[in-house]
Amino acid sequence: MKNIDEYDDIINLPHYVSKKYKQMDISARAAQFAPFAALTGHEEAVRETERLTEKEKILDDNYKSLLDEKIALIENNIGNEPLVSITYFIRDLKKDGGKYVTITDKIRKIDTIERIIILKNKTKINFHDIIDICEEIEVQE
Repeated sequence: MKNIDEYDDIINLPHYVSKKYKQMDISARAAQFAPFAALTGHEEAVRETERLTEKEKILDDNYKSLLDEKIALIENNIGNEPLVSITYFIRDLKKDGGKYVTITDKIRKIDTIERIIILKNKTKINFHDIIDICEEIEVQE
């Protein structure tokens, strides 16, 4: 450890200020010492890699027929605004796979030509993405 007495000759001198260059303002000086990310976007790429997705399940023909029957029954009852729970697949826009979501809402329309279900909240679900659908029973109090 150095002896503090070694600096006695300069300790009380005034701080040097250049006559040639103007003094930098505090924010500019602070910017010199700001953290620096050498690999821009690296952290986001790591987070994206860590994010898990599921593979889409392939349904057999019998199960697809059962789903089509359920949809037809619900379509026949569409005037009563049936409340349904639908589990369906949403494809991930950034990588392979996606996730399964279950939503419960009333059906606004079933389009058998485009093969989509439109819910009251305007969510559109393709028949192909559905893996489960069941009509909910509303309890009247």
